[in-house]
This record gives sequence, C-alpha cells and structure tokens, in this order.
Amino acid sequence: MAIGVAPTDQMRIEPKQLQLIGNELAIAWNDGAESFLPLELLRRACPCASCGGEPDVLGQVARPHVSYTPASFELRGWNLVGGYAVQPQWEDGHGTGIYAYQYLRRLAAAS
Repeated sequence: MAIGVAPTDQMRIEPKQLQLIGNELAIAWNDGAESFLPLELLRRACPCASCGGEPDVLGQVARPHVSYTPASFELRGWNLVGGYAVQPQWEDGHGTGIYAYQYLRRLAAAS
C-alpha cells in the first residue's frame, strides 16, 4: 500500500441521519450504530474555547466559568462542517462548538 493512502476496507464513520427526539440528539451512523445524546450532556461537553478553554503558550489550560440557562440545553438546529463534524446551534445563541464525529461517538459511548 502506498504511504498516505488509507486501506479501502476501513470505513469513515459519519452520520447518515441526525434527528432531534425529545431532549436527545439521535444519530444513525453509516456503520449501522445508533447514538442518543442527551442535549444537556452535549452542551456541557462543548469543545469550543469559550466553554472548554484553550491552552496558552506553556500548554496550561485556563477553564472559563460557563453559566447556563434553560435555553442553553435547547437545540435550535445544526450545521454539518465539512465531512467531519457537526456544529450545534443553541437557543441561547451559542453556536461556536464544532463536534467531530469521533468526539460524538466517544460522548455517546461514555453516556
């Protein structure tokens, strides 16, 4: 196999369908798996710098204090980002978190 070429037997995991069901984001994956992510868990796990912090030049991460309201856990919609992520839009106006598909799978496995 040539360097930098992925084997053809490895499937790239991506959602076939996303759907809001009650207070969960339901994801049907292209490998047949299904995930149901509670919206509160999804929002509290937001990977953006405003929610999770970002490292300084020394690698130290300053975690910001994040305040939530009931609207923080209401999903307005989402955008697909390239072929690798989902960007939720929340009712409180927050929408900078980009959730890679692999990150969503890990969140679902841990919940």
